[in-house]
Amino acid sequence: MGKLKAAGEIAMAGTANASAHGGKTVYGATVGMLMLDTVFPRIPGDFGNAATWPFPVLYRVVRGASPNRVVRHRAEGLLDAFIEAGQSLVADGADGLSTTCGFLSLFQDEIARAVKVPVASSSLMQVPLAQQLLPNNQQVGVITISRESLTVDHLAAAGAPADTPVVGTEGGREFTRVILDDETEMDVDACRQDLLDAGAALVREHPQVGAVVLECTNMGPYAADLRQALGLPIFSIITFVSWFQSGLLPRRFNGVTDDPR
Repeated sequence: MGKLKAAGEIAMAGTANASAHGGKTVYGATVGMLMLDTVFPRIPGDFGNAATWPFPVLYRVVRGASPNRVVRHRAEGLLDAFIEAGQSLVADGADGLSTTCGFLSLFQDEIARAVKVPVASSSLMQVPLAQQLLPNNQQVGVITISRESLTVDHLAAAGAPADTPVVGTEGGREFTRVILDDETEMDVDACRQDLLDAGAALVREHPQVGAVVLECTNMGPYAADLRQALGLPIFSIITFVSWFQSGLLPRRFNGVTDDPR
């Protein structure tokens, strides 16, 4: 009987003297997602598919922010729209922001200053962190949706070295075209092969690569395939935002073990 009483006391421990405080509209969805204005398919594993995340998120579409404009034209004229959307997400309840394009590293500082919460604008921000995990004779490589559009400015804004090895998928059969041209049909297997081909090219041309960062937020569905094919750690926007969210809303532990003895 004494043991049962102790168990009951434990069950009540987390609710005693509890109080709640307000101050925003939405709770529990700590990460706000700034979305490009698109219609291409977003399959599970894509940043823009809400089923990708094991935690709730808030989305806001930045109208007029097409993939072509953001990637090939450096998101010219869109900074104010991203800031306004970010401020709206924060007002609704987001405690941190991320974006749906690695090329938006260019806006990292401006958005962070304007919204006054942490901002994880680009998967490329993982490059310097991943580099610290590797021996000094290896480098982190990047797979991007457009090698010709990814400049040293994008890398520098993310804290990545200018000599970071980079390959693109634009020479492939499907992935880059569908995303940047915002097409409504996508051959998923062909996209997967484009990523695998790019990964093979990266390690062939740069044998010193010891880990890979996927710049594009639409590459998440293929990360496991790349890991299996290359045998290297693969870091995507999924790994970045999952880490980010775990800091914004750390898991709470009650100090009680569930072991029966």
